[in-house]
Amino acid sequence: MKALVKTELGHGNLHMQDVEEPVVSSLHVKIKVAWAGICGSDIHTYEGHYKVAAPVTLGHEFSGEIAEIGDGVTKFKVGDRVTSETTFYICGECKYCQSGDYNLCNHRKGLGSQINGGFAKYLIAREESLHHLPKEVDDQSAAMTEPLACTYHAIQKTEIREGDLVIVLGPGPIGLLAAQVAKSNGASVLIAGLTNDQVRLDKAKEIGIDYVINLQKENLKNKVNELTDGYGADVLLECSGSIHAANQGLDLLRKKGHYAQIGIFPEAQVSLDMEKVIQKEIKVVGSRSQKPADWEPSIQLMKEGKVDAKSLVTHAYSINQWDEAYQAIKSGEAIKVMLTPLDD
Repeated sequence: MKALVKTELGHGNLHMQDVEEPVVSSLHVKIKVAWAGICGSDIHTYEGHYKVAAPVTLGHEFSGEIAEIGDGVTKFKVGDRVTSETTFYICGECKYCQSGDYNLCNHRKGLGSQINGGFAKYLIAREESLHHLPKEVDDQSAAMTEPLACTYHAIQKTEIREGDLVIVLGPGPIGLLAAQVAKSNGASVLIAGLTNDQVRLDKAKEIGIDYVINLQKENLKNKVNELTDGYGADVLLECSGSIHAANQGLDLLRKKGHYAQIGIFPEAQVSLDMEKVIQKEIKVVGSRSQKPADWEPSIQLMKEGKVDAKSLVTHAYSINQWDEAYQAIKSGEAIKVMLTPLDD
């Protein structure tokens, strides 16, 4: 079968290859991929900034149908529509595994990074990581369950109460999903971006985000002060990975506000304004990926129409059109890009 493989580390080295069709084993299933989303980490991997276990087929956001089941699989059958958590292997013994925090297991292996993922016709996933898809959630939306679960995971670490003002910095796919999850918690949501984010800012208005700000045309702090009688926002979700945005976010928060870092910075060590954290008693939390408990609530949000994931999909390509997909993302023309496999 055809697969889009990161053949070695460094910039580029992403090639269409003929690979062996995977064979199902005990407690695993073989999934025929319907759609697979391109994540920001796939872009970082392509550009050489993110390490994977090359050679490996990329793609960790996907939906599909079960084509075959292994011995011992009892909760799923051939023909079931599913998505899967990215976890393929955990040690099962550490304190994080014991508490269900698989994302923190030091020995974890993930689909699309250490184990072959969804940029192919078929992949193998473990039964324990699978989730049934309700009829209300179409295949493209279902392929976005993983990034939605990441935002749900981050927001669970904050305290969003009804009527709170939540600011989302960075209107990319993660920011637009995070804004919708925050609204589902009863918050008023303000999302901000730059002029080259205009397509995404327009989408934010379309999906009903309360306040949409172009930082190069409007004064964000004045707007936040206007909305909060000068106190500042209750919660800040930093989704851009920009150190400037991070420090701006700390400035925009009220005393005892909550700050969640979701976006990944280009460099591991950054300069944060810790004086504001100290003087305003801000609660700062990081958020890494997602864990099993985040998936069913995320699927439910899409089923109930509280999160419109499909509206974020602006471009779709076959897996042999990586160059076109990459350019659409880098140009700012695309919001979410989906890939579909090639038939043999």
